[in-house]
Amino acid sequence: VHVVESGGGLVQPGGSLRVSCAASGFTVSNSPMSWARQAPGKGFEWLSTIAASGSTYYSTSAKGRFIISRDDAKNTVNLQMNDLKPEDTAVYYCFNIAVPTFNSPRGQGTQVTVSS
Repeated sequence: VHVVESGGGLVQPGGSLRVSCAASGFTVSNSPMSWARQAPGKGFEWLSTIAASGSTYYSTSAKGRFIISRDDAKNTVNLQMNDLKPEDTAVYYCFNIAVPTFNSPRGQGTQVTVSS
């Protein structure tokens, strides 16, 4: 089981960015997939989950701004982030479980920086 996050970068406040998670060793359509983030000095924060059924779930901070989706053909999961704010600056991680925690095994993540 292996995931690789990509797509992070520097974006201005109010901008958009899409981060992606490429999976290998398992099929994303058969597994709940989640996104979470961690910023320096801040706690681990779950953002969104897409169930194997396709149902989606969002945290309060993500709802209305972030959209999780799955590309079964590419075996990837994406997180479209809109109206980004400086407080969204963090390393973003994906997980192949429904409720990731700080102790969940993770990949290298992808850095998102929101700054003018």
